[in-house]
Amino acid sequence: MTEPLRIIHLLRGAQGGSFRHLCDLAAEQAARGHQVGIVASAGVGGAATDAALAALEPVCALGVHRLAMERSLGWSDLSAVRSIRRVLQATHPDIVHGHGAKGAAYARLVARGAGARSIYTPHGGSLHYSWGSPAGVVYLTLERVLKRRTDGLIFASDHSRRTYEEKLGPPTCPWRVIHNGLHDQEFEPVPRGAEEYDFVFVGEIRRLKGIDVLLDAVAELAADREFSVLMVGAGPDEARLRDRVRELGLESTVILSPPIHPARHAFAIARCVVMPSLAESLPYIILEVLASRVPLLATRVGGIPEIFGPHTDSLLPAGDSHVLAAAMATFLDDPGPALEEAALLHGHVKRQVRVPQMADATLELYRTVLETGNHAPAATTR
Repeated sequence: MTEPLRIIHLLRGAQGGSFRHLCDLAAEQAARGHQVGIVASAGVGGAATDAALAALEPVCALGVHRLAMERSLGWSDLSAVRSIRRVLQATHPDIVHGHGAKGAAYARLVARGAGARSIYTPHGGSLHYSWGSPAGVVYLTLERVLKRRTDGLIFASDHSRRTYEEKLGPPTCPWRVIHNGLHDQEFEPVPRGAEEYDFVFVGEIRRLKGIDVLLDAVAELAADREFSVLMVGAGPDEARLRDRVRELGLESTVILSPPIHPARHAFAIARCVVMPSLAESLPYIILEVLASRVPLLATRVGGIPEIFGPHTDSLLPAGDSHVLAAAMATFLDDPGPALEEAALLHGHVKRQVRVPQMADATLELYRTVLETGNHAPAATTR
């Protein structure tokens, strides 16, 4: 039997899909006998984040630590690094697993000084930028510098891996593509028959999620028929969204709601989920919808085609409100084909995306990194 590992998971933004991924991974690793700890930003995520971390405290032998970490680059990062270094000095981890650009930057700066190895899981962040923008030059240059201190890479999708290679070159350390996983209970279909809305959007309220495209499609469709759309979430573009709803005269069609936890409760009150993202990695929300056996209209971006597998023909082009409006109209006219496809996709993801599989592959990469030590060759393992 292999020796248990001492693992610290490090994340700045304790919310969203990256936080869900960290929590699932930490809980599964602890259940397998590994000593796990979490370092996350203080004052981020609200009551739901606080509750999730509190639930993990009893199984985190290395503790749950909430530290001050700012989103933007600044002098406060020096204080954050010192605080994280003190946590590592007290916990003596083998692995420091950084999630997202900021969390992984911290992980790579402090891990080796604590005698640990650093793992980086990109969740967008720096990789959303391009070399053609001033901010992109700053963030991608920092990524290139930190690449030398990266001991292992985990990509949530092959799309993320390709994006990394396009912007930063091939990995120079062991790496794997490991899809996010779901728990068994998440594959239970949500109850049907009490739907209050025709469509629901669930996610962060920001342009990148395609909210403008969705509103334009709704406005086009609302010109000649009545239907309802629930938009669930919070984010930096909330005020803009409300203004746009008023400008388009959609107050009676579009209902805005704060986040609903768990998201399955939002799926249950709508006939169809709409996710018109302009960019994604491998979003949990898509997995959760498909596992719930609810019809879904989604775009062909990021790792979403990897989730759909042989069913990618139904994905929509990103940024096209006319195509989205037509797809929504088709569903309203005849939901039968969408319900049949939802059943097929439910079976597909049930075979492919599970938390134990995700944990197995992650621990396998940890072992590879620890075995190769400081002189890790590039390894294209999956």
